[in-house]
Amino acid sequence: MGERPVMLAPMEDVTDQSFRLICREQGADMVYTEFVSADALIRNIERSIQKMTIAPGERPAAIQIYGRDVDSMVEAARIAATAQPDIIDINWGCPVKKIAGKGSGAGMLRNIPLMLEITSAIVKAVDVPVTVKTRLGWDHDHKIIVELAEQLQDCGIAALTIHGRTRSQIYTGEADWTLIGEVKNNPRMHIPIIGNGDVTTPQRLKECFDRYGVDGVMVGRASIGAPWIFREMKQYLLTGEVPQISNEEKMALVRRQIDESIDRIDEYRGILHIRRHLAATPLFKGIRNFRPTRIDMLRADTRAQLDAILDHIERDILPNIDNPEYFPQTDNNEETNQ
Repeated sequence: MGERPVMLAPMEDVTDQSFRLICREQGADMVYTEFVSADALIRNIERSIQKMTIAPGERPAAIQIYGRDVDSMVEAARIAATAQPDIIDINWGCPVKKIAGKGSGAGMLRNIPLMLEITSAIVKAVDVPVTVKTRLGWDHDHKIIVELAEQLQDCGIAALTIHGRTRSQIYTGEADWTLIGEVKNNPRMHIPIIGNGDVTTPQRLKECFDRYGVDGVMVGRASIGAPWIFREMKQYLLTGEVPQISNEEKMALVRRQIDESIDRIDEYRGILHIRRHLAATPLFKGIRNFRPTRIDMLRADTRAQLDAILDHIERDILPNIDNPEYFPQTDNNEETNQ
């Protein structure tokens, strides 16, 4: 992957194959699938099987699995290995209640012996390199990552990704990279350490590499609706300058995501799937009086409706975003970031 790799984080309902391919094209050095449930894999649930499909153009790619007992996780890892991923990643970091609350994901931070038993068993069961993604600990009083990193390394994992928050924080507050740096600088650690959390700009990316010495950085929420962020980040690392990517090029990527989502699923569900990207994209941030258009865009449920709205945005709004006469200030001080 070269020096200072930047990776697309695994995100449920976000990192489908289309998005992974686009992010790779835009400069992501490695991509991860959506979370794959061990129990669902064992039951041969079609949706979970589909998540593991990896196209040649997205490699290197990792399949991330989650679960809460040894036998099902080992069996799921063996099934995942048949999809020939470059890496099998174990999710010991997802904080959402429906996963962590049942003991999977970050919930395993309350049962370290079982976490280590499962991790070690998976490493022994498959020939694919196994990695782990986790958090600093369960809560503020149990930030155990420095010791835990050594224990996970002893299980035989090939690399460790650390999100700089506890499970209790979910995604609130600021990510604490100091403990990530402490793990990386621990002389007893010899596997690659990948940092994750609040890396939203090329400048912050470079700062994390320079200040904490990590071997890689994983970018998650900042990429939603903005796959071009990897191009910005990679070029900034190389040249110290952020490339100027036109609104037309960004809009073309948004439209491609919509088309490929619809083609992969169907018109209605494909549009529902892509709404998260449309709601999050910075392409439409800061445009005065944009709220009615944004509401229409997020309510559209056919391709024709959505295309018409995007045509309007591309034709009438984006070329004029710097023209104060086109976007007069409203009397009610409407916020620009809708």
